[in-house]
Amino acid sequence: MKCLNCTASLERVVIDLGSAPLSNGYLTEQELQVPEVWLPLKVNVCTECWLAQTEDYLSSSEIFTSDYAYFSSSSRSWLLHAERFVKEVVDRFNLDSKSTVIEVAANDGYLLQFVQARGIRALGIEPTASAASVARSLGLTIVEDFLQATTGSEIAARYGQADLVVANNVLAHVPDVNDFLRGVVSLLKEDGVFSVEFPRLTSLVDGDQFDTIYHEHYSYLSMHSVIAMFARHRLQIFDVQEIDTHGGSLRVFGQFVEGGSHPIDKSVERIMDFEKARGVNNLSYYGGLQHRAYQIKNQLLRFLLECKEEEKLVIGYGAAAKGNTLLNFAGVRPDLLPFIVDRSNSKIGRFMPGSRIPIVHEDEILRSQPSCIVILPWNLSQEITHQLAYARDWGADFVTLVPRLQVL
Repeated sequence: MKCLNCTASLERVVIDLGSAPLSNGYLTEQELQVPEVWLPLKVNVCTECWLAQTEDYLSSSEIFTSDYAYFSSSSRSWLLHAERFVKEVVDRFNLDSKSTVIEVAANDGYLLQFVQARGIRALGIEPTASAASVARSLGLTIVEDFLQATTGSEIAARYGQADLVVANNVLAHVPDVNDFLRGVVSLLKEDGVFSVEFPRLTSLVDGDQFDTIYHEHYSYLSMHSVIAMFARHRLQIFDVQEIDTHGGSLRVFGQFVEGGSHPIDKSVERIMDFEKARGVNNLSYYGGLQHRAYQIKNQLLRFLLECKEEEKLVIGYGAAAKGNTLLNFAGVRPDLLPFIVDRSNSKIGRFMPGSRIPIVHEDEILRSQPSCIVILPWNLSQEITHQLAYARDWGADFVTLVPRLQVL
């Protein structure tokens, strides 16, 4: 296998999670009657550009299908995050009615709705029909396609280039990062800004966030690897911000090396120095992640088995992709976790891939009054415990599992 960025040979395994189905491949009742496809789930790291990446991946069109069931707007905290971001970039880069903002992977319009509300021309690129339809219902212009070099050129020719191109949590989902960045280059004005958010690799390794590994994440990104990617396409990072989304992320602002006018902020060197100190470009840094993943798996199984012996009802909350990785790695099935509650209408009535645990409406919490609620999207635990505070009326506990089992 070759590196997705620099094409060097990949020989160093970071972690092997066995095999798993697609983490967002939620099943209908009819689909329970047929076998699922399970694929190897293993991450290697490139010792040339230090990009960590999933082995044995599928094409993006096989993953991000027309009925893809992830909608960004289902999280209130994520909407607030998007709204704050729009305010910041509008003020910082002096965007107005003459400006154009293009978002790649615009999903259901969670972010561009705030751009449009400020009277700024907004264009979304979104490959999944389900999310694109919701975004269009907000009055947004959406190009229903994947961003590649060819589509980037076609979109720029039809709609014009952008003052700001936004790509939040999409770079890790791209199988051909160089083709994707060629598309970005086509979309961006010579003095434009490219804003990217991504979960940081150091958060994954230091926080034992192995459950964020799944097939639609082709890459696991550090500043080292992103700078190397950008450099191949005349792009440079001029600022970086540490943000708390997805358990710890980075937001980087890029520009063309030749046309950009923004000075390089000290934050870029600071984050690079931090990564060097942590050992991101040293194989020993990754050595203990596999063992720690087994420890988390064993903690979960012991907890569920003890609760079952004590006849305590334990349910899950949040039919999240990260939850699917953990449940399938641990081999959890409905006998230990009978159902998972979710607020997304696109998931309710379906079943978790692999574990085949049913996904139900929140009303089921009041009906069953569980002893314990396991929050699978641990990055949203504060939002969820506030939302489900009524469960404490009958003494229910809230539990998260990563980086260790914790009763909240």
